[in-house]
Amino acid sequence: MKFYSTNNPSRQASLREAVIEGLAPDNGLYMPEYIPQLPADFLAALPDLSLAEIAFTVARAFVQDDVPAEELQRIVEHTVNFDVPVVEVEDNVHALELFHGPTLAFKDFGARFMSQLLGYFAREQKREIVILVATSGDTGSAVANGFLGVPGTRVIVLYPSGKVSDIQEKQFTTLGQNVTALEIAGTFDDCQRLVKQAFLDQTLRTKLFLTSANSINIARLIPQSFYYFYAYARVVQRGRPVVFAVPSGNFGNLTAGLLAKRMGLPVDTFIAATNANDIVPGYLNNGIFSPRPSQQTISNAMDVGNPSNFARMLDLYGSDIEKLRNDITGYRFSDDETRTAMRAAYGAHGYVLDPHGAIGYAALKQYQRETGREITGVFLETAHPAKFKDVVDATLPVPVPVPLALQAFMSKKKQSVSLTADFESLKSYLS
Repeated sequence: MKFYSTNNPSRQASLREAVIEGLAPDNGLYMPEYIPQLPADFLAALPDLSLAEIAFTVARAFVQDDVPAEELQRIVEHTVNFDVPVVEVEDNVHALELFHGPTLAFKDFGARFMSQLLGYFAREQKREIVILVATSGDTGSAVANGFLGVPGTRVIVLYPSGKVSDIQEKQFTTLGQNVTALEIAGTFDDCQRLVKQAFLDQTLRTKLFLTSANSINIARLIPQSFYYFYAYARVVQRGRPVVFAVPSGNFGNLTAGLLAKRMGLPVDTFIAATNANDIVPGYLNNGIFSPRPSQQTISNAMDVGNPSNFARMLDLYGSDIEKLRNDITGYRFSDDETRTAMRAAYGAHGYVLDPHGAIGYAALKQYQRETGREITGVFLETAHPAKFKDVVDATLPVPVPVPLALQAFMSKKKQSVSLTADFESLKSYLS
């Protein structure tokens, strides 16, 4: 299969080129030349399949013969070797818990798949591959841990100083080896801008073999579609439509769900659930895409003022806003509303939400109230609540226990390099 740039469909690349380049030379995002349709018998058999079996079939549809089947099987089994519980919080409201991987966040799916796929391609390279990644929290930890010790790779994580939680920061600033953390005096949007500028700088591209591990990379997007198939199979009920509420920042997670739907998964509706950075819900409401500087919130991993994957969403729907509205409903929630949702879920059901999952939960509940439809709802719980312990403890009547995996990170010493948000500072460092 070939992959084309959202900025120029005639500019095509192989899977290997798309994964290694990350961002197309014209600053576009890579998309598959067509969306493969999965066989009806596979979709019918979903309830009887394991996550690894589902993941292999979905991945194979995109990877095809670019990676040998036995190698792809190894990559998939490495990617999904942890539990993905679908927990019924209340009648017809389920939490898809995506935080049982090594860094306790949903980003583990994309990072682990991409690290193994890129590692496979790196064997053919004579130059070290330098992975640049901007993070608002969990991406940095998942990518850094996913690539830790992978031969032929070096990871450089850019993150906004003072705008990620202490636990998140420790997960990617304490690793050493082939991982470096750059602490940027700015916002996530500054970090994302710097990464994109680096890819467009010919001097850097000549000196370094650059790629990206953000959700702009197609290898991050494909594995995020796995768990939509898995969750759907575990909640589907005859005659009751399935709705997914997706906490959204850079919109890679929602875009992966839309890919799953296009591949044949009969999802009824997706809910784009955001914090105050409501760029996409605003677009769905008034038809105007108006990026702006991100606002800091208690759901910091979603503090994105110019979501990159919006370009992919538009591409999937031919820039037809009515078609987008048919499949996606958008809601936004303030910090106060987020805390209210956390208290409600705990008070009524004893379920502890992190601030991001709380926004997904709140959006699903609002959708149920507004539509009155009898649906089966699934919201994505994207990170372990202990990763946001200060917020959760200040909101709920009992402290959230910190898993041993996180405690291990907290005992280590932070190592980072401070830089301004000026591109010349980054270019000088990389050079």
